[in-house]
Amino acid sequence: MAKKEEKIKIKLVKSTIGAPEKHVKIVRALGLTKTNQIVEHLPSATIMGMVNKIPHLVQVVE
Repeated sequence: MAKKEEKIKIKLVKSTIGAPEKHVKIVRALGLTKTNQIVEHLPSATIMGMVNKIPHLVQVVE
């Protein structure tokens, strides 16, 4: 039986209004569209790099 991989929950805590276009694109690529929305992703290097680029906009929820 395959081991279940842990997913991380990413929450958009601040609006992207006034943020640079590059940051807005990262938020959209993560699948976030609304404030306080939570999405789940596998903690790959790509996803964690995106989260590290915009720590002022998102929060990793345990």
